[in-house]
Amino acid sequence: MGETSGSEPDAVVFGATGFIGRWTVLRLLEQGRTVAAVIREPTRDRPDAGAQAARGRTGASVPATPGRTDAGGGGELPAWLQGHGADVERLMVVAGDLTGGPGLGLSAVDDERLAGVRDVVNAAAVYRFGLGREEARTVNVEGALNVLRWAATRPGLRRLIHVSGYRVGLGPRERYPLPEAELAELYRGQGAYEGSKTEADAAVRVVAEQLGVPLTVVNPSTVIGHSTTGEAGQYIGLAEVVRDLWNGRLPALPGTARTFVPVETVDHFASYMAAIPEHDPKPGGLHWVLDENTPNLPELVRLLAAHLGVRAPKTLVPVSLIRRLPAALTGANPETLAFLTEDRYDTASAERVAEAAGLRQPPVETALRRWADRLVADRFGTAPAVLPGGFHDVGGSRTYVAGDRTSPGFVLLHGLPLDGESWQGVLGELDGAPALVADLPGLGRSAPTSATPLAWLTDLLAPVRTRPVIVAHSAAAAPALRYAAAHPERISALVLVSPYFLQEAAPRPLRTPALATPLLKRISADRLATSLLGDGTSSDEARRAVASAAAQLHRPGVARRTARLLRDANQPAERAALQALLSETVSVPVHLLAGQLDPLVADPGPATVTTIPGTGHHPHLTHPAAIASIMRRADGAPG
Repeated sequence: MGETSGSEPDAVVFGATGFIGRWTVLRLLEQGRTVAAVIREPTRDRPDAGAQAARGRTGASVPATPGRTDAGGGGELPAWLQGHGADVERLMVVAGDLTGGPGLGLSAVDDERLAGVRDVVNAAAVYRFGLGREEARTVNVEGALNVLRWAATRPGLRRLIHVSGYRVGLGPRERYPLPEAELAELYRGQGAYEGSKTEADAAVRVVAEQLGVPLTVVNPSTVIGHSTTGEAGQYIGLAEVVRDLWNGRLPALPGTARTFVPVETVDHFASYMAAIPEHDPKPGGLHWVLDENTPNLPELVRLLAAHLGVRAPKTLVPVSLIRRLPAALTGANPETLAFLTEDRYDTASAERVAEAAGLRQPPVETALRRWADRLVADRFGTAPAVLPGGFHDVGGSRTYVAGDRTSPGFVLLHGLPLDGESWQGVLGELDGAPALVADLPGLGRSAPTSATPLAWLTDLLAPVRTRPVIVAHSAAAAPALRYAAAHPERISALVLVSPYFLQEAAPRPLRTPALATPLLKRISADRLATSLLGDGTSSDEARRAVASAAAQLHRPGVARRTARLLRDANQPAERAALQALLSETVSVPVHLLAGQLDPLVADPGPATVTTIPGTGHHPHLTHPAAIASIMRRADGAPG
């Protein structure tokens, strides 16, 4: 299925498209290894992939239930690796299936090409709660044993590295197989996922000893995003806690003040996996890989709440109480409760290997913040960000900012009821021109502030060393115009898209917070898209942008603040003040853009006016190329 330009692979990774698997492949390639990546058929060819992705993601896994951010099939994995700087000339992509018996579904040709493999990494597992017993066992137990038996047939095998879990393998002696009564009790008590990982851990260790396979078992804790970029890839477990925190749906925290849910960054773990063959020379190791400096769970949640600008829960509820209450009442998944303990883990053997390989854990609190940034940017796996951003202190607000904070050519400010994702279509037309995109305070993903919009914008642009073009849509025109009047030397031009104060006022119901707030709070993404874009065909980018806006409107306080801003912005005195400012004060070039269906009705003064045919109040969503062309002209570049 794949080709390499040099020697045949000396390492093979099962589960290569999963979160842990793809980062391990990347690290092995960076070491100069020639690597075979065994994958199932490409996700895009599987009609059930979307439905499965909605139910769950794979973690350390071949995507038996593929997540949207998995590095897909035959073409997608190399593309992901290249995007992360890897030389894919030494990569061979092989079709296989862990559930295909001891031969793993490999063709005879591919099996022969893998005859010289020295190191086998099994990072494959179905990672999802709510599985059936046999569904979990098929991959997590039988699939793991199939990999082991196949590895035993490699004449030059140096090491089989099996990814287990940090809550398994803690007993005094592994036993396999278990009598059916014990097995049933195991799955009944732990749930299908954790039960299958426990059974697999024992099975792999027992059978490896029987077959004389040189085995190393690694037991990672919760694997979070990349320590530098935050790039994530699995969205259950602790990520669900962060999601609920972000959405205001975490009124209380299960556990105690000492509950410990350790984390491990994916890049550190991948480096550790790749280091084992050289730096852990003796097989048989059982390594618990985690960052012991992870804050206890309540402190971890407070840390992330402060970073995201949301409220942290103050109440702790004992796990024993949650177990006794109906899941429909608590909203807790019973399978996750086993992870909420005060246990600590013996990491001494893992630390010896890491020290030998020169590996150091990255600062855990920084890594957690970057992971949380990326979770929010990617909407917890539902919509990968075009321009990932993060949270910064700006004018008293924990503000979501994406792009270039110091040298942008453009500063993009969204209107109502949108967020910064509304610019993704325009960004795609700018050919990589540096841009700074921020959510306005109290709107979208940004926390509110007591500072004025002008003070907030002044603080946002304080680090900027260039003279950018400010591009503001609708309600954002007010702070943008005031900033241009106060600091003309700091910007080169001002582009106002649908300057609302020169257009017909919003309908009275939208200017009445008591009516607008519940409407915005409950509006669906589809209904919002129809309201903003009309019933005609719209681009995927536009619909994703509207879906992001709808998701933020459902968070606590965002709809209320949006409704109040709609009221305040449309006060006659405010509209008149902005019209006067535009006509008399602003000294930088001003370009006004209005849709044909929502024309200017007031005097634009000396500003240049462009009318975009066939669109209304949101031309940057419906006609991003036209907006980008005008922006480039405002910046002095050809349109």
